[in-house]
Amino acid sequence: MSTSSKHFDAVVVGSGFGGATVALRLTQAGARVAMIERGGWPVRDEQDWDPRSILLDKRYKSESPVAVDLYGFGRPDDYPNETVGGMSVFYGGASLRLRERDFDRWPIDYPDLAPYYDEAENLLGVHGQADGDPVGPPRQQPYPASPIELTFPAERIQNAARSLGHHPFPIPTAINFSDETRPTCVLCATCDGYPCKIEAKNDLPATILKQAQEHGLKIFAQTTAARFERSGARVSGLACIDGTTDTQTTFTADTFVLSAGALHSPAILLRSRFDHPSVGRYLMRHCNVIVACVFPFRTNPGRTFHKQTCITDFYEQQRDETGMAVGVIQDIYTPDPIVMKAHAPWWGRGVIGLTHRYMQNLLCVAEDDPQASNRVELTDRRDRHGLEVPRVTHDYTEADKVRSNVLAQGAKAILQEAGGRFPYRYLIDTFSHAVGSVRMGTDEADCPLDLDCRYRGVNNLYVSDGSFMPTSGGVNPSLTIAANGLRVGSRIVELTE
Repeated sequence: MSTSSKHFDAVVVGSGFGGATVALRLTQAGARVAMIERGGWPVRDEQDWDPRSILLDKRYKSESPVAVDLYGFGRPDDYPNETVGGMSVFYGGASLRLRERDFDRWPIDYPDLAPYYDEAENLLGVHGQADGDPVGPPRQQPYPASPIELTFPAERIQNAARSLGHHPFPIPTAINFSDETRPTCVLCATCDGYPCKIEAKNDLPATILKQAQEHGLKIFAQTTAARFERSGARVSGLACIDGTTDTQTTFTADTFVLSAGALHSPAILLRSRFDHPSVGRYLMRHCNVIVACVFPFRTNPGRTFHKQTCITDFYEQQRDETGMAVGVIQDIYTPDPIVMKAHAPWWGRGVIGLTHRYMQNLLCVAEDDPQASNRVELTDRRDRHGLEVPRVTHDYTEADKVRSNVLAQGAKAILQEAGGRFPYRYLIDTFSHAVGSVRMGTDEADCPLDLDCRYRGVNNLYVSDGSFMPTSGGVNPSLTIAANGLRVGSRIVELTE
C-alpha cells in the first residue's frame, strides 16, 4: 500500500451536522481545513427518489458492517447510509430545539446554546412559527422563513389534535419552500429517508458545506479515517485510507475534530487506543415508534408532502417525577407499498396492498435513559480495509417504554379522532437518532469530553457530533448537534488565535 501525507491547519472527520458547522466556523476564521468523509457525494438523479433503490437496495449503504445486538439478541449486520452531508441527506428536515429543562442534566444551560441555535436555523433556512410550540424554549430571533400552508393530510391531523385539546403547530423544517434563487420544494413524499434529487431539501451539501467550500474547505470523499496517531498529549496525525485506490494517507494538523457520528466516533477512538473508560458508553437513540391507522377513505390521493404537524403537549408530563422529557408526536409519510411488503410477514403483504392508500401514520419520539450498558465496542472481525468492526449493544429501560407508550396512546387517539381505525404500532430499530457515546461533562471519570468538547488529556482533539450529548431529550437531535458544532468551532477559534 502506497502512503503519502498532507498538512492542514485543522482536520475534521465526518461531514454531518457537527463536522459541517465546525468546518464552516474554522474556514470563516481563515483556517485551512480538510474534511474526511467515508461516503461519496449524493448523486441527485431519478434513483434518489426510487424507494427500491434507496430503501431496499440501499444505494448509499456503507461498505463496512456494524454488528448489532438489540434487546439481548444479535441480528444481521447493519450497513448505515454514508454520503457527504451525513444523515442530513436522508432526514426529513425536522429542526426542533431542546427545551430549557432538557439542560437540567447538562453541564451547560440553554442560554449557552441559544445564539448558536439562532445561527444554525439561519444557515439551514428553517421554516417555522416562533410562537407555535406550547412548551418551546424562549427565542431571541424569529425563524428565517414562515411555514407553508397545510396540505390536506396534515390539516386532518391538526384538526383532530385540536379537537382533543392539544396545541399542534408547524414542525420547523429545513426545506427550501421560498428561496427562488435555488430549487424549491415540489411537495413530493420523498423527504424522510431519501436524498432530494432537485436539492430543495436544505441538507448540508446544499447549505453549510457549500458555504464552507466557498471559504476554502477541502472535502476528501470516499476516504476512511482509520486511527489517530498520538504524540504525548497531542494528536500528531490521522491515518486514512482512500476507498477508491486503497492507498493510505496521513493527515497532519494543529487541530483535529472528530465528527463521525455516535457509532463511528467511539470506534475510531477505540482503534486509536484512547482509553477513557466511558468511550462508547451511554449510547442513546430515542425510543421511537410509528402508530398507523386505516381510514375509510384515501388519506393522501395526491401523494403530497405532509410532514407539517407536531404535538408537544406531552413533553413535560413526567418532568417533575423523572427529570426527563416524554417527547413529541409528528406527522410522517406512509412508506411506499414496495417497502412495506418487503418488511411485512408473508401473511400481511396482501393486506398492505389493499390498505396502503387508506393509511396515515404518526411518529412518536420519546427520550431514552443514558445507560452505561448501551455501548459501542470493537470486535475481532475486520472490514475490507482491515479495520476492527464495531458492535452496537442496546436495550431500552422500562421507563423508556412507558414514555414511548404515553406518546403512542396519544397518537392513536389523534388518528382515531381523525377517522382512523385498526391502530397498529411499529417500533423503529434504526440508529438514525444515535447520540451520547462520547459524552461531555464535568465528571472526568464518566465523561471523556470537557465543556469545550475537547477530549480529556489530548489538547488538540475535539468531538462535535451527537456523541457529545449527555441526554437525548425528546426531539430530533440534528439542530442541537449543529448548534453545538458552531459553539465548539467558535471556541477552537478563540483558543488558537
